[in-house]
Amino acid sequence: MRPDPNRGRVYRRCGCRDDHGRQLGARCPQLANPRHGRWAFAVDMPSPDRKRKTMRRSGYKTRSDARAALARVLECERAGVYIDDAQTVADYLVGWLDAKARRLKPNTVARYHDYLHNDLLPAFGAVRLERLTHQHVYQFVRSQLASGRGPVTVRRCIATLSSALNDAIRQRRLTHNAARYTAIPLPRRIERPCWTVEEAAAFLRHCHQIEDPLTELFEVLICTGMRKGEALGLHWADVDLDARLLFVRHTLIAVDNSRLAFNSPKTTGSRDWIALSARAVDALRQRARRHRRQALTGAAYHDLYGTPPCRPLSTSTATSPAKPPRMLWTPPPRPLTTPNTRPGKRRQESARLRPQCDHNQPK
Repeated sequence: MRPDPNRGRVYRRCGCRDDHGRQLGARCPQLANPRHGRWAFAVDMPSPDRKRKTMRRSGYKTRSDARAALARVLECERAGVYIDDAQTVADYLVGWLDAKARRLKPNTVARYHDYLHNDLLPAFGAVRLERLTHQHVYQFVRSQLASGRGPVTVRRCIATLSSALNDAIRQRRLTHNAARYTAIPLPRRIERPCWTVEEAAAFLRHCHQIEDPLTELFEVLICTGMRKGEALGLHWADVDLDARLLFVRHTLIAVDNSRLAFNSPKTTGSRDWIALSARAVDALRQRARRHRRQALTGAAYHDLYGTPPCRPLSTSTATSPAKPPRMLWTPPPRPLTTPNTRPGKRRQESARLRPQCDHNQPK
């Protein structure tokens, strides 16, 4: 039998107590005074165990406010939305991140954790989840930008909150997303310079001349268009030098900029085979000879790029100068970047550069 959509009652009660310390509620004799007490509502709600469960809420100034709150509860019930107005934004976000962490990559979990505990929970944590409005989010964005926070950082915080609220809608916990239409001005995107073929060839010649220990890594990056983490996460088991192929199976990440870990590639399309040029094959063979000289090819170590004793080379070390005594590579006048396109496009661009780089290969 379907519940009556017009059920529930509205009444007036107070917090006065009798001689035994029990609240009088709606039985208080002073309720004859219209200014005494507050309005409340009570309604029986369905429960999974089919037992009677009464929702009671009070504290409304007028009868109209109590009736509107009761109507909102019944409307949410008809829409299939679960009502728990005692749950705060902090309670929901913490539980959301705990459940989400099982499916996200470690780097993403670390960023979400920082956004929640450093920004979102201090700003919205005490607000009831059903009472979070666009005005709350707008005031947060306005105060953050006024205090000098970068718009990109603020946008990422709001994106995290919006993702959590979207999950609440999918779980029939909310009817709307208070952060969905928040407009945050973004700075103009700066065009990144990209090396020409001549500059890339000059850089590789320079690395060979100074015998830089990461020369083979730079050769593979330029010849394949792989991401830095993908190249650093290469394992010998994923490289076939005779067939001139490699498979992108892992990527090396720095979790919270403090802990290195292997993870799956950034996108599904990145997990794929890549053909190797003769120059890339020569670089990988040179890397294998270097590993044999350094005795790094044992059972406990299987990735291509590493530093003794048997640990992966960090993503920051691979592209930034290090302090003595370990000197890395001398950066060229312009930074080495790749066009801001999909991995497939980047690898197509590297294929265009590959024959000319092979032609300029140092003998």
